[in-house]
Amino acid sequence: MSKVENLEKQIQQLSPDELAEFRRWYAEFDADRWDRQFELDVRSGKLDALAEKALRAHVAGQSTKL
Repeated sequence: MSKVENLEKQIQQLSPDELAEFRRWYAEFDADRWDRQFELDVRSGKLDALAEKALRAHVAGQSTKL
């Protein structure tokens, strides 16, 4: 059995309160991981081309106010 399958079985056995606690924990964990990866991508320049493309589109009038 893989680690993921093992986790799935364990999660299925959680009580409603435990499942709610797990959801809260996982949402925070996942957001933190995403933030760290995004920061690494910004620092490494991975997003530079996308930012430049967006700025060019904005200057060309291809964007709208939110």
